[in-house]
Amino acid sequence: MAQYESSGVNLPRPTPLQAAWQDMEVGLFVHFNMFTYSDYWNWRSFKDYPAPALFRPDRLDTDQWMEAAAAIGAKYAVLTAKHCCGFCLWPTEAYDYGVRQSPWRGGQGDVVGDFVASCRRHGIKPGLYYSTSANAFLKVDNPGVIAAPGGPVDQAGYTRICEQQLRELWSRYGELGEIWFDGSAVAVEKGGPDVGALLNELQPNASVFQSPHATIRWIGNEDGVAPDPCWSTVGDPAAVKDGVSANLGLGDPDGAAWLPGECDVPIRKGEWGWQPNQDHLVLGLDHLMDLYYRSVGHNCNLLLNSNPDRDGLIPQADMQRYKEFGAEIRRRFARPVAETCGRGQVVELPLRTPARIDHVVAMEDITQSARVREYVIEGLADGAWRELARGTSIGHKKIDRVAPVDVAAVRLRCTRSAAEPIIRQLAVY
Repeated sequence: MAQYESSGVNLPRPTPLQAAWQDMEVGLFVHFNMFTYSDYWNWRSFKDYPAPALFRPDRLDTDQWMEAAAAIGAKYAVLTAKHCCGFCLWPTEAYDYGVRQSPWRGGQGDVVGDFVASCRRHGIKPGLYYSTSANAFLKVDNPGVIAAPGGPVDQAGYTRICEQQLRELWSRYGELGEIWFDGSAVAVEKGGPDVGALLNELQPNASVFQSPHATIRWIGNEDGVAPDPCWSTVGDPAAVKDGVSANLGLGDPDGAAWLPGECDVPIRKGEWGWQPNQDHLVLGLDHLMDLYYRSVGHNCNLLLNSNPDRDGLIPQADMQRYKEFGAEIRRRFARPVAETCGRGQVVELPLRTPARIDHVVAMEDITQSARVREYVIEGLADGAWRELARGTSIGHKKIDRVAPVDVAAVRLRCTRSAAEPIIRQLAVY
């Protein structure tokens, strides 16, 4: 019999914002900034800054970026509005290192504006990456402190610049779906930017990656994979505070904070930004599918990177792989052989006619918490129930690959749970 450990009343649950974010499952990261033009410049040298004149994406097509997002089934996209180099992709008024100082479009260009407009045209939620923890142009390094003497600003001046630029980004472009902080930052009580107040004022409906205001967490690597099990709840108060610690990877089934994981990974092995002669680094289709199983299939979202080139276009080698990846996801999962939902210790799925299956997908109704702690998947083959897979965490989604087998029915049997299991979907493919 299943072991019910509580009534479920006091179990942590996602906010509606977190639940909607987990439903999106796949996002497109867009790494495009001065590093695209700088031939392996080390921003931590704090010198030899690439000149804004280098930034000339004369064929920029942010609608093409959205074609890549649509190809992989992404529901949201995140652009590096200001990366660690300090170059700004919008016409900031805070300092003179960005698109306003470049010859592109006569200094009147706005990559962020183009990106957000394209997102809205294509039904993709826009997100923006802004690093408060590093800015090479201002000689600032992790976690947001002046790293080299003789810089253009002091610590208080840097804080004012961060707050001004965040206000620009969060007030000019409408509602954002996700705000991405790379690493943590100096806390406000230690003189850092008051990110929380700005979020509450300007972007209260945005999902937040990392920072003390995180609603989603880093999974602990940049390989695009989550461990199994991977829980949406975490318990380490220090780690929860910044959403950064690699210790957050597994999560904690008994944790009190709901903080689901996002798995970020470059499409080109080990390279986030475009550099010449790297088409051979584009990940293979089998590799990408393995990432999908170990991210979306492990109760996380997958944030797959793109790297537009110096013309402002995603290279054809990458575009082709996005199309192949999305097509393969749809081939495997667009049409279930059968599906059902239910609640209780056992949820059974009879098939109209016996069929060969090789995948079982389970989803909990996480709006009522993640309740399953251990489960077994069984198939009715040749008149007898046969174990096909077993596991622990289901959460938003768990994909179990099983050896191909002909079955007349499948059942999910929960052997341990924190409360009565509520299964949003049980599907076979």
